Amino acid sequence: MTQTLTIPRPDDWHLHLRDGAMLEAVLPETARHFGRAIIMPNLVPPVVTAGQAAAYRDRILAALPNGMAFEPLMTLYLTEDTDPADVAAAHASGLVKAVKLYPAGATTNSASGVSDFDKVRGVLEKMAGIGLPLCVHGEVTDADIDIFDREAVFIDRVLDPIRKSTPGLRVVMEHITTKNGVDYVKSNAADLGATITTHHLIINRNHILVGGIKPHYYCLPVAKREEHRLALRAAATSGDARFFLGTDSAPHTDPNKESGCGCAGCFTATNTMSLLAHVFEEKGALDKLAGFASKNGPEFYGLPVSGEMLSLSKSDAAVEFPEKIETREGPVTVFQPGFDVYWKVAK
Repeated sequence: MTQTLTIPRPDDWHLHLRDGAMLEAVLPETARHFGRAIIMPNLVPPVVTAGQAAAYRDRILAALPNGMAFEPLMTLYLTEDTDPADVAAAHASGLVKAVKLYPAGATTNSASGVSDFDKVRGVLEKMAGIGLPLCVHGEVTDADIDIFDREAVFIDRVLDPIRKSTPGLRVVMEHITTKNGVDYVKSNAADLGATITTHHLIINRNHILVGGIKPHYYCLPVAKREEHRLALRAAATSGDARFFLGTDSAPHTDPNKESGCGCAGCFTATNTMSLLAHVFEEKGALDKLAGFASKNGPEFYGLPVSGEMLSLSKSDAAVEFPEKIETREGPVTVFQPGFDVYWKVAK
């Protein structure tokens, strides 16, 4: 028996599209299902000015196949030299919807990120004044902090002090991976939201390491213990409007993922909606999927919910997801959940 579910067309509030040949190959995978996405600015070189953001937006739109509709929501990469006036002008023009904070060295292409947070205080104060959200990669990079503890330490050492010293600053904790992150969001009623990825709802650290290293499950922030995965699933399916979808879909070619120093990132753009329907059904929360994927994000960013609709259907036959996406730079492996999924996007 076929089961159907129809929700407003979803948005992705954390997406990596890269550039050039990779952009051309992976953009249709997102635009097929998602109407808008917050675009990550960690290119090489990073997108740090309004002019660079406008140029990147134009390249994205030029790569969009005919017949597809998609709106890239641009961000600026926060550096210790970021000009508050440029940020304010980019926001006022409607071009930039958020500024992204990467602690220096935290993840892919983050070398230009922030080491001295006092040097960005002026930018943060300007953002608080104009209502421009700060998207945070929430990990410290201190060598003495265990990689599985870096999110919790970041909350205590960096995020909470920033928020207390900058009243009114709207913050998105991106790709939270711990119960600590969930609890911190729940303890703050205003100006704080969090995105949760598809893959962190499905894998824990055992999936990466048990039975041999699985490079296509390796991501940053790295997946944590099972108790944290369960906390993320509970938050995502709770109906709490402070939690919304940000896939952090991050394409890397197979040689770069499977090398001796494999790149971090899971590519989930292709099958996210099918996987989310599976997770939400498991939790008895299909009625909450529209909030998580389609409504909570626009509410936080002050944007309208899509007037278009997306339908999913469930049948008795398992969906066969493509194993790879071919690009002119090489193949990109699509995230595979390791179990059968019966939901597929119907429209």
